[in-house]
Parts: sequence; structure tokens; C-alpha cells
Amino acid sequence: MVKFGLRLSQNRAPEYPPEAYMDYDKLKEIIHELKKKKLARVDSTTREVSLTAPPPTNAAGRQLTADDSPVTEEDFYSTIDKELAKVESFTLQQVTELRKQIDNVENEVKGWVTSSTATAATSTAGHKMNESQIESSRESADTVAKSFLILEKYVNINFMGFHKILKKHDKNSPQHQCKQFYINRMHQQAWVRGDYSDVVVRLSNIYSALRDDHAAEENKDGGQQSFLRSTTKYWVRTEDVSKVKYAILKHLPVFLQKTSTGESDSQLTNSVYFDNDQLELYHGRLDKTPGAIAYRLRWYGAGNPKLVFCERKTHRDTWTGEASVKERFTVDESEVKQVLNDKYPIDEKRKEMQSKKGATADEVDDWETLVREMIQVVQVKQLVPTMRTQYMRTAFQIPFDATVRISLDTNLCMISERGYDTLGGAKWFRDPEKPLADNEITRFPHAVLEVKLELGGANAEPPQWVTDLQNSGMLYEVHKFSKFIHGCAALLPEYVRSVPYWVDDASIRDSILRSGGGRILVKQDHDTGVGPGANEVYDHLLPFGNVKEPRLDAKGRTANTASLVKGVDESPAKGAVATAEQYYADADVTEEEMLNSTLRGCCEDTCAGWMFPFCSGYNDDILTPTSVQKIEPKIFFANERTFLHWLHSGVTLYTIAAGILAFASDANSMTAHWYAMALLPISLGFCLYALHLFLWRSEKIKTRIPGRWDDSRGPLILGTTLCCVLFINFVMKCKEIRKYNNLLGYEL
Repeated sequence: MVKFGLRLSQNRAPEYPPEAYMDYDKLKEIIHELKKKKLARVDSTTREVSLTAPPPTNAAGRQLTADDSPVTEEDFYSTIDKELAKVESFTLQQVTELRKQIDNVENEVKGWVTSSTATAATSTAGHKMNESQIESSRESADTVAKSFLILEKYVNINFMGFHKILKKHDKNSPQHQCKQFYINRMHQQAWVRGDYSDVVVRLSNIYSALRDDHAAEENKDGGQQSFLRSTTKYWVRTEDVSKVKYAILKHLPVFLQKTSTGESDSQLTNSVYFDNDQLELYHGRLDKTPGAIAYRLRWYGAGNPKLVFCERKTHRDTWTGEASVKERFTVDESEVKQVLNDKYPIDEKRKEMQSKKGATADEVDDWETLVREMIQVVQVKQLVPTMRTQYMRTAFQIPFDATVRISLDTNLCMISERGYDTLGGAKWFRDPEKPLADNEITRFPHAVLEVKLELGGANAEPPQWVTDLQNSGMLYEVHKFSKFIHGCAALLPEYVRSVPYWVDDASIRDSILRSGGGRILVKQDHDTGVGPGANEVYDHLLPFGNVKEPRLDAKGRTANTASLVKGVDESPAKGAVATAEQYYADADVTEEEMLNSTLRGCCEDTCAGWMFPFCSGYNDDILTPTSVQKIEPKIFFANERTFLHWLHSGVTLYTIAAGILAFASDANSMTAHWYAMALLPISLGFCLYALHLFLWRSEKIKTRIPGRWDDSRGPLILGTTLCCVLFINFVMKCKEIRKYNNLLGYEL
């Protein structure tokens, strides 16, 4: 493991002077000096002193407080105070400079937008000039964004340095522990606590203007809204959140949220999930039972809810031709109790929708059907508030276009809604003013990214920039991750009969233990490091490995087959994929270079590569295999049919070879025997290849690793070998015919 002092020196940004970083070595030297001497051990139980009695001494007769070394604990405290102040001052200075740069870019963009609007009917030359201005403004915006990411890296490396030096101090000076005090103090300082989301908002506005986007209108429709989309979920490290935001806002505008302090890129979102005492909805969603529902009440913004969204999510298996659907309708907060107690005035609301909102008869009928079904399910299944999720959501969406929608949820926590009186439905979420016990809240250590694509058939492909983001190493796909399921498993471990596979992931283990959910986890010394179930069969589902084999430093990715199976070597000489930090902050790498390096070698993991290792380039750098391919039941039968077809070809060749050997005459039979003996190993090769291909593809189907499941080399090798034998036999037959004709005096 690389020592942090060396890591700090290696990760210093060339744009910043070395003295801007914390002096880790100086603090480390002070700790070593303090470790060498015997620190005073004063009797903490004594509450009286004498002004005339000498101080206590040690076995050598020296005073406990006497010390020849000039270094004291006060020196450490004063030094770390100075370092904290230095880092905070430098961070605020850089933020001020970044905001000035953004001001300049905004003024530049506004200037050419105004100019182009005033000269809309100019010549082609004027249009070209505007294009050059757009490119110049885009480069300026990229420079500001990359400078902000470098600053965030500066903050993170210093924040980690203070954590490590304080831990080292407490370890070497257990009588003078101060880590918790300074950690709390750092979280109150502006360089750690400060929210600089306004930088993201302003950059989003700049990129939106450069793309000539239009502002999205706020949806104020209170009627039913149905969504049919495919959703892929990813975990994102906290340190990569800003990089992911920057990568997205270059292509999608941030959906701005109105707050009390102005516009922000994120909005507080609360969702109260309902379930019964048996957690029927939890287990239905976990088992992916067809028709399993999730019932929740959602509201946006801080404070008490005003407008509440009653939502129902229904699971459907895609292989049946159906898609999961999310339906919702809105009610006022004062009407929630009526919905939960089956007293909601549906007929009055129906008339109001027709008279005031101008809804059509079909829309009103669909709304009424949904409302009655959701009210009925509460009564039939005896649903009560069970789990609440709370997070800050940043939404990215092209205005008036739902083809691609991306949401990023940060500061995610789950809160148990069990243990208080609902007062007959009048109280449906926990009082936010009352403190929470440790076993009533769990804080998720990662951000959650959702990429929502409008369903467009089996051949629908995401935009290229989405694929580039997936292959950037910052996303860790977690198949079917659910906040509701995770919260119930972690906070209600005594009620659940089964748990999701991702609880065995090494990166979230500590958060589950802190919330009292240790009973759902395997022990530290477990043989396999995973619990019974999917993780025993599929070893690629956990992004960061299990407790026995953690991969906390692994890079995430999804679509690259080569990196999924055997990893991608990070050596530049071997054409490695650029890391997230290089691609989005430090290195000058274009999207085309990123794509080309990603696709390099992506088809090398084939069956022939496994069968003939010299045909495939492998390396030993294992990345996080997190992506999962969707499987339909018919694919198992397709694999069997392919196996039978290959086997049939092998048996046919064997039959031909056996027939030639059986019926060839002894005289002049050398060619026939040679031909038959050449076909026999080829037929055996066909049979072995059929079996091997069947087993190889079965493993692919079982693990559901995405990528190419066909073999582009095996058929070529076997087909070429068979053609060579047939060609040689053809040449030899031609020679025999020519020799026979010469004996008869004829020319061939």
C-alpha cells in the first residue's frame, strides 16, 4: 500500500503551488517526536492540588510534567489549526476566481447570442463567425469545469490527509485523542460544508445556450401520469459525483429547482413506502413476482408536504412483451388521510376534473380507475407507512423530450416509519423534529444514478455519449437496485425472510452495521464472504466485492466485453481506456479517443479465445464486473438448438468417413483411406466444439455478462480446416483421373 505522504505528493495538481496543500510531513514529524518521549500521565481522579507540595514524580525521580523535548501537544494543535485555515483560505480563493471566470463566459455567451439575434438574416460568413464564437465559448466553459474538478480533487486529498494524520495522532497519543473534535470542526468549515452547486447551475445554463436549448416548463398537471421506460441504475462514488454531473450537463440541461435561496441543481425528495406487517410488498418486489407493486407517497422540497404524489409501481417481466409501469395522481396533503381511509371524494374530484381542468372522458375514467385501485389496495392489504427514503435529486432532461432522462440522488438515507401511532391515517410520516436512533436510519455511502430511456423496442440504443459515460469507470451498475428494498433489509432485519444480493457488497457493509442490520450480513471470517443465494452463483454482481475479497478500488464499467471478463490494462502503451479523472479533469482526451480506446479489443473474449488462448489477448487486471444482460427464456432453447446443429454436422462427417473406410476397395484405396482418416478428427473436432460452445454459452447465460455471445473464430477455424481437406482431396482426385486418362491415351 502506498503511503499517504507519497500519494499526496504524486496527486498534487500542477496548477497549484505545493505550499497550498497541507504539510502532512511536518505534522507527521511532530507526531513522531511526541511518540519518542514519555507523555505526562496525570491522575485524572485527583480533584485537589496544593500550591506548596511538589508535583508527583516518576520512578526516575523526575516530575511527570517535566520534559526536555521542545515539541508539545500544543504544537500539534496549533500546526493543524494553521493547516486547516490555509486549506480553507485557498479553497475559497479558488472558488471566487472560478465564479469570476464563469461571469466572463456568461457575458461572452450573452454577447454573441444578442448579436446573432440582431443579425439573424446575415450572410453565411456571419454564421461561420458565430460558430467559431460558440466553439470558443464552449472551450472556455470546459476550462472552468475542469478547473472546478481539479479544485474538488484538491479538497478531497486534503480532507483525506487530515483524517489520516488525526488517526495517526490518536493511535500514537491515546491520552490526547482529538480526531473527533477536529473532524466535527472540519465539517463546520466552508471548504467542506460549502455547497457550490451554483457552479453546476451556471455551467448548465451556458451549455444549454450553446446547444440552443429551450427552458423546460414546469408541469402543473395534477392528473394521472403513466411512464413506460427502461431504467438502469448505478452506484457513483461521492468523489466522482461532480465529474458525473459535468459529463452529463454537456449533453443534457439540469432541470433547475426553485429554493428559498434561488435556483439549485438539486431538490430534496421524500418518499414514504407502505407495506403490511408481513412485508408482502417488499418480498414481492424482491422476488420480482409478476404484478408485484410498490405503493408510496412522495413530496418535493423541504418542510412539511403540500402537494403529495400517490404513486404505484407495477412490475412486469419484459420477456412477456409487457413493461413495468409507474402510475400516479396528486392530492393535497390534507386529503392524504381520506385516501388512506377510503373516504376520498372521487365523484366530486371527477366532476372538478371535467369542469375546471377540461379533462376528456377517457382521462377521467383512467384516473378514477387508478384512484379506486390504489385506495382498495390499502384496505385489502392493510398497508401502513413502513419506510421513508430521503435524498437530494438532480435531474437532467432535454426539454420536451423524454427519450433520455437522468437523475442523480445524493445524500441518500432510509428512515424507518415503524414504531409510532398513525392516528388512523392522520399521521403518515415520522415527525422530523424528533431525533432518530441509530437503528432507525441508515445512510447510503454512494450516490445513485438512474438512466431512464424511453422504451423503443429491442433494438433501442442509448446515445453515444451515454455509452461513453458508462465506460468512463465512474459508474457501477447494480442490477435492479431499490432504495425501498435496501432500507427494509437494513432497518427491519427481523421482519425480512430474504435480502437483496447487494447487501454483501464490501462498500456498504459498514453503513448496514451502523444501523443495526448486522444480522443480515455474513460474519467477517465467513468461508465465501457472501450469503446464500445469487452471490454464490453469480460472482460478478457485487461492484466492490465481498467482505472476504473486497475490491474497493475497482473501476466500474458496463458495456465493454473485454474489460468485463478480463479487465483492460491501464498502461498507455497498451491502449488503455482513460480513467474518469484523466478524461474529465486532467488529460486532454477527446470523446472519439475515449470511444476508440474503449472498443479496442472488445471482441477478443470469444469461445475460440477460451479454446485456443493464443487467439485472444488476455491480461490480469480485473475490473468490476457489474453489468447484467437481460435474458429471455427462449435463449436457453436457442443454445440447445445450436448445440444440436453442430453435433449433427459432426455426426454427418463421421458417417461419411466411416462409409468411405467401409466401402473403399483394397486396390488403389490410399486416397480414400487418407480422405476418411482426415475427416474423422475433423468430425471429432465438430463434436467437441459443439459441446464446448454449449457449455461456454451456458456459462454466459448463467452469469448474464453483457457483450458478444457468439464465436467469430471457432467456425472459421473448423470451416477452414474442412475446406483444406476437401481441396486436397479434390486435387488428389484430379491427379488420379489424369493418370487414369493418360493410361487410356486421353488428355484430361
